[in-house]
Amino acid sequence: MRDSEFFGHVTALAPGKVNLSLRVGPPREDGYHDVATLYFAVSLYEEITATPREDGAITISISERSAFTGVEHTDPDTGETVTAEIPLDERNLAYKAAALLRETLRQRDASTLTFPRRDATGELLQGPPQYGVDLTITKNVPIAGGMGGGSADAAAALLACSALWDAGLSKEQLVELGAELGADVPFAILGGAAVGQGVGDELSPLLTHGELHLVIVPATAGLSTPEVYRQLDSMREAAGIEAEAPELDADLVGAVSAGDAELIATLMANDLQAPAVSMIPALDDMLDAGLTEGALQGMVSGSGPTLVFLARDAAAAAQLATGLEERTEVWAIPVTGPALGARLL
Repeated sequence: MRDSEFFGHVTALAPGKVNLSLRVGPPREDGYHDVATLYFAVSLYEEITATPREDGAITISISERSAFTGVEHTDPDTGETVTAEIPLDERNLAYKAAALLRETLRQRDASTLTFPRRDATGELLQGPPQYGVDLTITKNVPIAGGMGGGSADAAAALLACSALWDAGLSKEQLVELGAELGADVPFAILGGAAVGQGVGDELSPLLTHGELHLVIVPATAGLSTPEVYRQLDSMREAAGIEAEAPELDADLVGAVSAGDAELIATLMANDLQAPAVSMIPALDDMLDAGLTEGALQGMVSGSGPTLVFLARDAAAAAQLATGLEERTEVWAIPVTGPALGARLL
């Protein structure tokens, strides 16, 4: 008997991430940008509980235990500040993940010989499996904050649904499916640390030693990743800068592998920081506050606006978080990494 049959549900976790370096090339013909980045999974986890449905439908709900449920952003058409809620339909990445796996399994079933199925009580079931599921998401990664929270939802949904539906898929097969959903999804499945190239989906995992201590500062407003990239292109064009093919600093890769926080601090870089700060200038003041409170380095995470500060050790991270909260009245969250990838509870 599967755990899903005994408990009636399956729960999976997947980590958020920061980019300890993010170099961005010129825009490609398809509108995307080649990047060279160093993904680093941290101990903030999205949690998804999958409960079976017999009608083949997929539903999404948000747990009351969620730390984040919405985020403010500027409407590009009106210029007004509005609150963006998490979509609970086919726009949600967790929904897309479940739908992709459902279609994959239906195609597999249609091409293979099947045998009669029985439920947990031994009763004979009629017809092929429908692969329906209720997904409940507990959001612990900032929304629209550059930490891959939506991608972590997709990763956790793939793993939970694969277990719930007894798909028998390996982690490598889930990674292949995840790549169809976005560049960050495969990394959320694998976790740890990895060099990302292409649009970020060409992953080279790193063997790491030791643990890094960071402090995450979520912003109350969100940023659209495509808009941040467009702002970068505009700023480069205005400054007469011709972007080159992105490359990652080999010394940074070595420092992350060795867990050398002080060397990492001198090599962290993010080409999206300048456009993110230009869109939310208050980020610059917060970065200065973090350095004043003792951070080794501070940086916008990914496309922002979440900020990440690197600390020397666990005690320094706790002190930094307290200092930032007292100085600026923000929420500062100490985290560690590299964190494990998606896993079942």
